[in-house]
Amino acid sequence: MIALLVIDMQNAFFEAPELAAQQERLVASCNKLMEGFEASGHKVLLVGTEHERDKSTWSLNMLDDDQGFIFRGTSQAQAVPGLATGGLPQLTKTRDSAFVGTNLLARLRNWGAEEIVLAGVSTHNCIAQTGADAFAHNIRVTYAKDAMASEDSQDAEDMLRILSTSYRQPVQSSDDILARLAR
Repeated sequence: MIALLVIDMQNAFFEAPELAAQQERLVASCNKLMEGFEASGHKVLLVGTEHERDKSTWSLNMLDDDQGFIFRGTSQAQAVPGLATGGLPQLTKTRDSAFVGTNLLARLRNWGAEEIVLAGVSTHNCIAQTGADAFAHNIRVTYAKDAMASEDSQDAEDMLRILSTSYRQPVQSSDDILARLAR
């Protein structure tokens, strides 16, 4: 079983001009992957970030800057327009990695997932941290190159190079990933 994790496709992240310029392409690519995974009987999980206003979930940089964001229940926390979220399971996180402080590992084990495909934003932090933690849990990872984006393209390229080389986590197109599901 291969599971697709669509990470942080939320309004807050697309406030950054670098991501806003790619929003339409990313939504289309993520929707294509989600549709293909569901059609082939594989699991899809929407992973999003939410914080509490009382600072109890804030990361160090948020605490240092005394600036929180993506508060639960706000428009920032909602999925970007056009993302096909209907009826899909969701996981809320408060750290870059979707494994930290969540039940992600239990969900993947319950599904029998031996591999995850990562899509969404941002390649150089939330996606990369989730991929590195998956490696630590002996879960294979593939990065959906055309269904990911980052505010810093150079950092994203560097992280993917390191992860694909050191952790043997391939970077593939959505078409190549979907072709593997059909086998």
